[in-house]
Amino acid sequence: MSEEANGSAVGPGLGDIPESCVACVFMYLTPPEICNLARLNRSFRGAASSDSVWEAKLPSNYQDLLELLPPERYHNMSKKDIFALLSRPVPFDDGNKEVWLDRVTGRICMSISSRGMAITGIEDRRYWNWITTEESRFNVVAYLQQIWWFEVDGAVKFHLPPDIYTLFFRLHIGKFSKRLGRRVCSFEHTHGWDIKPVRFELSTSDGQQSSCEFCIDETDHDDEYGNHKRGCWIEYKVGEFIVADSDPPTEIRFSMKQIDCTHSKGGLCVDSVFIIPSDLRERKRKGILK
Repeated sequence: MSEEANGSAVGPGLGDIPESCVACVFMYLTPPEICNLARLNRSFRGAASSDSVWEAKLPSNYQDLLELLPPERYHNMSKKDIFALLSRPVPFDDGNKEVWLDRVTGRICMSISSRGMAITGIEDRRYWNWITTEESRFNVVAYLQQIWWFEVDGAVKFHLPPDIYTLFFRLHIGKFSKRLGRRVCSFEHTHGWDIKPVRFELSTSDGQQSSCEFCIDETDHDDEYGNHKRGCWIEYKVGEFIVADSDPPTEIRFSMKQIDCTHSKGGLCVDSVFIIPSDLRERKRKGILK
């Protein structure tokens, strides 16, 4: 017990809690919560920098992510700094794919740019164009003006940790641009998507498969979350797959196609494909996670 200047006794405070005990409590908290509590006092600050705390927040195969970076980027880093480093997008495959840790849960998320996919007719400017935009994490999207045979294929092979993952395409009906500082959309080329649905498919190297169909331009319908389809980025869920072990790496193949050549279609932006833990996507949608 200590005494104040007026002689009254003062009991133990937060600063008297052993750092090792604080570190044990931090094991049950999220990274943002740990960082907030680190401001309280020296003991909390020390525990918040403990390698044992942050090792528990990193995925079991975080070394696979580090191998995508030059060694000098993470040499002699603490586990806390490694977590912060991997919470930012780590590019691979010539920058056409990215992987990162969710800052709240430490779970692995991934995105594949349209530049990292095989798109039928992409080299012919009569059909497709590349649009530079800040609305994509890759700063570029593929824009379809008109085509008869629409097909987009992609694949990724990675040491994903055990989890249940959702794969979805991010698409936009219409062409968007900035005019006098305001976002405007043009539907000049938009046609053909309301005639027949687009088929989405995914398969994994261990035999899992999923497929679905969406009419991506039903102007009298919203998407599954109540968003208007035209002029907005819409996420089309292809399906889920399960990873039981991070070794060997899982290969995921995905596609979207509308190859009925009885009609043409156009006016569509293809941004990217996302692969994230299934419940994490649902919680983000509901605003539980940011």
